[in-house]
Amino acid sequence: MSSNLKNSRRSFLKGSLLALGGISIVPRHVLGKGHLAPSDHLTKGIIGVGGMGRGHFDYAGTKTVAICDVDTRHIGIAQETLGKTVKTFADYRDLIQLPEVDIVHIATPPHWHGIMAADAAREGKDIWCEKPMTRTIGEGKKVMEAVKQHGNVFRLNTWFRFDSNFYGMNTEVKNIKKLVDSGMLGWPLKVTVGKLTGFDWKFYWVGKTGLNEMPIPKELDYDRWLGPAPYKPYNEHRTHGTFRGYWDYDGGGLGDMGQHYLDPVQYFLGKDETSPVKVEVDAPQQHPEAVGTWRKITYTYEDGCQIILDGEGTTEAPYIEGPEGNLYRGFKSDIPNLERKLAQFPEPAPQVTDFVDAVKNRKKFALNEQNGFRSCTLVNMGLAALRLNRDLHFDPVKLAFINDEGANRLIDQPMRAPYTI
Repeated sequence: MSSNLKNSRRSFLKGSLLALGGISIVPRHVLGKGHLAPSDHLTKGIIGVGGMGRGHFDYAGTKTVAICDVDTRHIGIAQETLGKTVKTFADYRDLIQLPEVDIVHIATPPHWHGIMAADAAREGKDIWCEKPMTRTIGEGKKVMEAVKQHGNVFRLNTWFRFDSNFYGMNTEVKNIKKLVDSGMLGWPLKVTVGKLTGFDWKFYWVGKTGLNEMPIPKELDYDRWLGPAPYKPYNEHRTHGTFRGYWDYDGGGLGDMGQHYLDPVQYFLGKDETSPVKVEVDAPQQHPEAVGTWRKITYTYEDGCQIILDGEGTTEAPYIEGPEGNLYRGFKSDIPNLERKLAQFPEPAPQVTDFVDAVKNRKKFALNEQNGFRSCTLVNMGLAALRLNRDLHFDPVKLAFINDEGANRLIDQPMRAPYTI
């Protein structure tokens, strides 16, 4: 917050108290966060209403008061649900400056996530960001710094570490966490994520090569859609539903599903504060613009734990393999009387999973800018190895690749002027 804004807020409060004899009747946006009545609905502004953003108009305890999109057709569809009184914008900077907005929900393609999250943090907004958290490791670091500096509540919108059955495991992740913490599987552990263990890498999210230039639709501000990404002639396959197949905006199936699949693994392995030291890739040579498929990506932590991403769906392996036992799809195990034995161990530590409560009471949400950054780093490490088609070594403290200048250039990628974080 600027010094001028701080001074004006202080002067306003002082004047209000003097005028009312010490009785303060002050708008909540002047008081700042943490001054909401328990019955108040939080207000929300959504950036990107082409798909995921529209799915969260009615999130319990919130009211959507403003929307932003670079496609006027998306704005019109959203207004059919929200009504004509909702404020609409083409430039997200106008939305995040609205004093009546408490939460900014970022539901754009990932190449915009870092800039928008950092800008919203500086405007004093709490943030709900779709996955992946950021498109690069460097952008994630800057989002963490901005949130820490400005004291925002941050939510990354993948929920499997605390809610819902976890794909092919047929159980909530907390039960897998309890099993791992019990030590019954031994240590270190190997986790295999692929079709045979219930996870689909969605390889239809691949890009096309040799795209022909097409006329830009009149309803789309394509230059603003590109934002910080390099300028490329418009082709409909680059935008909207198929943008995930291009390095400039996302990272194919791994970029799309990586945090859904890997954040819970990071959680139950107890790796929320670190990253792997090595990533190995087995894949065809990638096109410089279009994301392709891969056969296998392997992460190794310093203690020997591994996460194996099986792209072909042919690896005959347990979901979790340990020196003392294994866990299979459907939460089945070769440990006799598993449920009876597990009942003797404590439950995992409780998590803050109510985002509205977290915002009102200034609590750190279960999946936040810190542990979310680490699971997004898993995704972006894999994408760097895939894009370069070579194995990489990583320093989880310095957050840099070791002796690989090309890989480190992917940590902080240049942005098209005038866009910066």
